[in-house]
Amino acid sequence: MIRWLVLALLVAMPAAAQQVRIDGGALAGATADGIASFKGIPYAAPPVGERRWAPPAPVTPWSEPRDATRFGADCVQNPVPGDVSRGAPMAEDCLFLNVWTPKPVPGAKLPVMVWIHGGGFVAGSGALDVTDGARLARRGVVVVTFNYRLGRFGFFAHPALGEGGNWGLMDQIAALMWVKRNIAAFGGDPANVTLFGESAGGQSVARLMASPAARGLFAKGIAASGGGRDRWPALAEAQAKGIAFAAKTGAADLAALRALPAEMVRGGIAILNKEEGIYAGPITDGLIVTGHADAIFAAGGQARIPLIAGSNDDELGFVPAPFLPMVNGPLLAQLGAKANVVNIAYGAPERAARYLAGDVIFGEPALALASRHARSGAAAWLYRFGYVAEAKREAGKGAGHASDVAFQFGNLPADATPADRAAAERIMTYWTNFARGGDPNGKGLPAWSRLDPARPELLAIGIDRTAMAPAATPPIAAIAAAQDSQ
Repeated sequence: MIRWLVLALLVAMPAAAQQVRIDGGALAGATADGIASFKGIPYAAPPVGERRWAPPAPVTPWSEPRDATRFGADCVQNPVPGDVSRGAPMAEDCLFLNVWTPKPVPGAKLPVMVWIHGGGFVAGSGALDVTDGARLARRGVVVVTFNYRLGRFGFFAHPALGEGGNWGLMDQIAALMWVKRNIAAFGGDPANVTLFGESAGGQSVARLMASPAARGLFAKGIAASGGGRDRWPALAEAQAKGIAFAAKTGAADLAALRALPAEMVRGGIAILNKEEGIYAGPITDGLIVTGHADAIFAAGGQARIPLIAGSNDDELGFVPAPFLPMVNGPLLAQLGAKANVVNIAYGAPERAARYLAGDVIFGEPALALASRHARSGAAAWLYRFGYVAEAKREAGKGAGHASDVAFQFGNLPADATPADRAAAERIMTYWTNFARGGDPNGKGLPAWSRLDPARPELLAIGIDRTAMAPAATPPIAAIAAAQDSQ
């Protein structure tokens, strides 16, 4: 009788805290629906005081089990409207990561998927609702999300700082090094890490593939809406912007800069436009970023690992039509003498006005990145995401920037339809197949061919069907010719 009473009590009790031990100490996480989660894990020392604008340093170990049931603080930023974060209030002490795993047992050897969030390098969080890793982890993978320093905290150069400047990219590398050292404790395989991200996160994937500093830290990459043609400023140019910022704030030396209130460093909403002449974003510093990513890929100098790259079919669909000329004009100017050819390739002025910016910034660069990777002998797959949730469909509109993220993680809203959920299942299956074995294809999925740069095709993920389609459409080919001629 007593035995049955004890068993009944055990069944009625909530799940006990899940514990693992990492190099910093023991962690006490939580288990729900068969997935163990560990949140708010510090992967580097707080970047505050003298550590503001310094490479990430090791954490101070702890002696008692650390509560890992809540997210850590988000990094200081001007958040993107609409983003929902469960992180603690913003703080400079923000270098935390989160792990979801179905088997927190050392030696389980599950594939690992490490997410880099987007946000233009000025916003974002590893604690967003849309990137909760539980649903993805149920597919037999270990999922990691993390924060990295943003805005001027993450990307700032000044002569007094020497050759540094890409502090946020250094954080990304430090997080990957943490994964290498510790993920086995959560059942993950440190030799089978897939790095995936969207927008600034997708761009980071390509940059880290091209960076000697990140070599060997991940085995596969997925770059979603990450561009690839970007020209980041040289160190001297970034330092000039740092000098201008110091002059604006009255900071006479590095100590004074590091003593500035966080609000002053963050700046106003104009930081989202990168405050031309003052704000220094990611930098071609010769250390972390040794050159332009497209040139490094063209020369075969990147990590030759399996890569998925792609974009959405209506990236800038959120921009109201009256404002599109303001976006397209500067882009056409960048294309120089071939701008008119690009415009004509769309076949109709209204199509050029609608899609040119998204194709120049995201669509064509994804093709260029994947093609150059394939020419180096590495495996590459290209896609275009065009699925729109049924509740959000409007005539003439496609999948806007970042709308794919919810499908990658399976975190759809409550009003999602069976068709929406089926689309998410398909994307998650492609992604986890790739993470598991380096090829997205699998039973029950539309076939996805490896990219042949001589006859490029992509997987068009649409509302009615998912199938292979030509990648080098006339507009994309015209944009490629214009970009390559520069």
